[in-house]
Amino acid sequence: MVHTDARFVVGVVGNVISGGLFLSPIPTFIQIWRKKDVEAFDPRPYLTTVLNCLFWCYYGLPFVNPNSILVVTINGIGLFIELIYLIIFFYYAAAKGRKRVATYFICELILFGALVAATMLAIPEHKTAMNRPLRAVVVGAICDFFNVLMYGSPLFNVRDVIKTRSVKYMPFTLLVANFLNGCCWTSYALIGKVDYFILISNGLGAIFGAFQLIVYARYYKTTPKDEDLSGKTTNEVQLCTNV
Repeated sequence: MVHTDARFVVGVVGNVISGGLFLSPIPTFIQIWRKKDVEAFDPRPYLTTVLNCLFWCYYGLPFVNPNSILVVTINGIGLFIELIYLIIFFYYAAAKGRKRVATYFICELILFGALVAATMLAIPEHKTAMNRPLRAVVVGAICDFFNVLMYGSPLFNVRDVIKTRSVKYMPFTLLVANFLNGCCWTSYALIGKVDYFILISNGLGAIFGAFQLIVYARYYKTTPKDEDLSGKTTNEVQLCTNV
């Protein structure tokens, strides 16, 4: 019972942190709304987040992985927020940009639908592996794949930081939130019955986050003082926000 209560509390804290990360791109979309132009902003991080949220919502459903309601709630909220971002982007994008967003989005829905159908039809609900429902194992592995990709994506900025010796494009608050998000969901996965799929991707996320904070600390003092450290750039990458 103590484990259950502690897990719930940690999960709620994780939901709050993840919610903050989902809301972090708001300044970007306010800028798009004011300029009525998406400029060079890339919609792919938001499209990827939509797919990630879909898979984690599916993973947390009772007939896939019981007792994971907090996984469903935060990713459901995240999915709603990301769809709003995509609608804004689609509205202000040029014809070519709209076509790209629509194409990616349709492909994601087809991929998600195909994997849901495959796991639902091909894997019996009662069949188990690793002392867990086999369906949860398969879906969890898919979720981990996308989550690791998203946690690792900001590492591409590290190369530019080292090259320029400037942390101009490393938003500190997002780095901290990303690190705490990984730590919180790692703790959630370890309390009670270990959830290895939440543990693996978020454990790696915490490590990636710690590494980025170390890089930030190393190059903060060498950043020219006249540079804006707000982290706003047309190459902005949304940090991973999912469990």
